[in-house]
Parts: sequence; C-alpha cells; structure tokens
Amino acid sequence: MDYAQERITTLHDLTDPTPDAPVDDSAVVVPIAGETVDAVTPDYVFDPLATVGPAEVVVPLRAPADVVAAFREWVAEYDLSVTALWCDAPELDTLLENHGLAGETGKGRDVWLGLGVAASRADYVAVHDADATTYSAATVPRLLAPLAMDHDFVKGYYARVEDRQLYGRLVRLFVAPLVRALEDRHHHPFVHYLASFRYPLAGEFAFTADAARRIRAQRAWGLEIGMLGEAFDVVGADGTAQVDLGLHQHDHKPVGGRGGLSTMSEQVGEALFRAVEGAGVDPDYKTLPTAYIKAGERLVEQYAADAAFNGLEYDPAAEREQVDAYRSGIRRPGPDTRLPAWADTDLPPSAVVEATRPSQPAVDRADD
Repeated sequence: MDYAQERITTLHDLTDPTPDAPVDDSAVVVPIAGETVDAVTPDYVFDPLATVGPAEVVVPLRAPADVVAAFREWVAEYDLSVTALWCDAPELDTLLENHGLAGETGKGRDVWLGLGVAASRADYVAVHDADATTYSAATVPRLLAPLAMDHDFVKGYYARVEDRQLYGRLVRLFVAPLVRALEDRHHHPFVHYLASFRYPLAGEFAFTADAARRIRAQRAWGLEIGMLGEAFDVVGADGTAQVDLGLHQHDHKPVGGRGGLSTMSEQVGEALFRAVEGAGVDPDYKTLPTAYIKAGERLVEQYAADAAFNGLEYDPAAEREQVDAYRSGIRRPGPDTRLPAWADTDLPPSAVVEATRPSQPAVDRADD
C-alpha cells in the first residue's frame, strides 16, 4: 500500500474515502466542448455531481449556439445552480477586446473565464474535466478537502489503465522524462516541485478563491502544466497538496494529426519551459533533447516491467517512437500570451456572465 509522501503533501486513497470538505462554500468549474448535444451532456458526470451539491457549478461551454441552448435546457433538470458561459459568444469576444484580453481561444481561456466567475461566488473553487467515464461523487470532496487543511492549491492524480494497457502517454513519455532530465541537471526548488506531482497534466485541481484570482493561465493546451508554475509562485510547496482520485478513464487522442498528442506536446512543452524559465532556471536547449531521450529510454524499461508485472499489454518499440516524436516540444518558449490574473484585470466576472448569455449585449459593470 502506498504511503509515500513527496515534497508536497500527498493524500492517498487508502480507504476509498469521501472526506469532509467545504462543498457548501464551493463552486465547481466544468469545461465542456462539443459540436453535438450528446457531446455536451455527460450525465455520467452531472448525475453524481448533483448528489454532491456544491453551491455553484460554472460550465465554460464551447459549442454552436443551438447546442448551447440544448445544454441549458438539459442541465436545468438537475438540482444544481448552474451558470453556462457560452465561450463562442460574439459579445464575449468584444468584451475581452475592450479590456485588452483578446487573443487565442481554447481550453485555457475557457477555464480562466470559469475561474473568475467561480471565485467571485464562492470561497473555494474546484475544476474538473467532463470526459471521465469513471467520474465519482467523491472527486469534488477529495479535491476540496485539503483546502480546509491549510492548503491553497490541490492537484488530482490517478492511474490511467484501460483495455489492459497503460495510457497517460503524454505524461509518461513526455513530461515525466523531461522533468527527470531537468532535475538531473538543475537542483532548483521549482524543478523539484514539478517532479513531486504524480500526474502533472491532470485537469482536476482546486484553489481557494483568493489563490484562484492570483494565477495567470495559458490560453489553450498547456493550461495544467502552466498552472503548476503559477501555483508555485502564489502558494509554494507548503501550500500545495495532491490527492489520489483513483482510476481514470476517458477518450484517447491519436499521436499524430491536428489536435493529436504530438501537437499537444509542443504546447505543453512551451508552457513548461515558460514556467521553468520564469522560476530562474536556464535549460540548455541544445543538449536537453539527448538527456530527455535517455530518460525516456529508461522509463520505457520501467513501464515495460510494470506492465509485465500486472499482466498488461505493452509495446516498447511504439513507446520509444512516441518519446522521439515528442522531442519537438523541447525548445525555447515563444512570446508570452498568458491571460493575466483576475486580480490584475479590470474585467468584472459579472460582465462575462452577461456577455455569454444568448442574444444579450455585453454589460460591463462591477460585481456586487
């Protein structure tokens, strides 16, 4: 049984707990994107979430207007207070442009919008994706509980095993060997902090509202790894916890093609290196790829042993090919286009809510 602690507080699933948590004082952000009604109405998430009963659920929703309307009608059947933010609303684009916040759209921007609204309405904010078919009513309490234990940021972690195979490929084959290579070269507190997370790309995390208002956000992919850099700056290792969310299963992306893992690795790498450089670490981008490949080779050997031990299928050659494919993500980050902390903007969250309602003009007014 795993009792091991990291440099950050690590809370294990030892008894299948649903811990006491400040659920009544929380808002839950659930980003959703899809082109069809079926794609944006995950009852396997909202059924258990309704039993949890947070004070507020904020859904940043990226979908066509008719699908958004169908979602609003569908979610109204739940005993939940739900605010849907239509992230494709033309009025929202105008509002953000008026506040100097126009730019690339994507998951990061959507979650940032949700964080601002949620942090204006509750003392604690939890965020989780809507694609996990193994979602449990314990997820939100587990994320929130450490916030009542003198922590300000909580990250979820989990096992990714499905169809008798190891998944979590971008974490296992890109982030893990890259962080291992960095830690071998740089004995820096932030690099050690990164190495403490058991699943750094998890989309499940939680903040106190105060901390949520103080973090910047990547606009697209790379949100989760970039969030770790922000959390280190805002709350530090002592204010951070990670919590075991059990087994996690969701849709899998291909390695190649637009939106595939290779493309994601480049954006994740950019966010990671922006955070690393921001912490004062100066990676050698000429020699780091070689160190990354070496670390990846060693990890493939370790994964192969773990898979064999558990009777799982494993293809070392295919895994090595992926390690090599992700090498393109090791490069100096480009211009910083992150969204600012909500505490550093003059944008009222209430204006976002108004701008994302169907057929409503943007209203720019201060929150009550």
